Amino acid sequence: MAVTDEAIEKIKDMIVSGALRPGDRLPKESELAAGLGLSRNSLREAVRALSLIRILDVRQGDGTYVTSLDPRLLLEALSFVVDFHRDDTVLEFLGVRRILEPAATALAASRITVAELDALEERLDALGAAPSVEQLVACDLEFHRAIGQASGNSVLSSLLDGLSGPTTRARVWRGLTQRDAVSRTLHEHRAILAALRDRDAEAARSWATVHIASVEQWLRSALGEPA
Repeated sequence: MAVTDEAIEKIKDMIVSGALRPGDRLPKESELAAGLGLSRNSLREAVRALSLIRILDVRQGDGTYVTSLDPRLLLEALSFVVDFHRDDTVLEFLGVRRILEPAATALAASRITVAELDALEERLDALGAAPSVEQLVACDLEFHRAIGQASGNSVLSSLLDGLSGPTTRARVWRGLTQRDAVSRTLHEHRAILAALRDRDAEAARSWATVHIASVEQWLRSALGEPA
């Protein structure tokens, strides 16, 4: 592994230094291995590892390329890792969301378009007053994804998207067991949307905090954790 790690570092240095840029094709394996002072086996392992985290793109019969290095692409690896979370870490994921989600919502207040706001409202209207828990959670995921994208910060949006998965089960559980969970969620969504329409960043931040914190507080209570 030490040899492979060295190979990964050398390819990384080429990308960071600008010797390889997004979209560039890597030199032939034999040339690159010789140029970096690596064995071809260690180079292959490094390329395989970097392709898994979307740094490199191996195209069969064409060659190996540096990807676009777009944050959304690179943070797909985060989603993959996050999928292996343990149930006892869900509160920690919610805690991170409570920090990041309000910031994204506040940013969106000045950047979200009228068309995007109208689309959010149509999505909420389509749910009706008494959606199923599954419908509500699916809408909740899309609602927050759209706001994250509207923040204009692709890194923040991608991080939130990657963190949403571990909390989905908790939101379904809450919807099934807490009597007013559906109505509260709908009310909080409407309040966030109203703040965004008013271009009120602080109100949007506050309602997003309330929204995430309500799930977190319910889960603490359900798990018998201190508030």
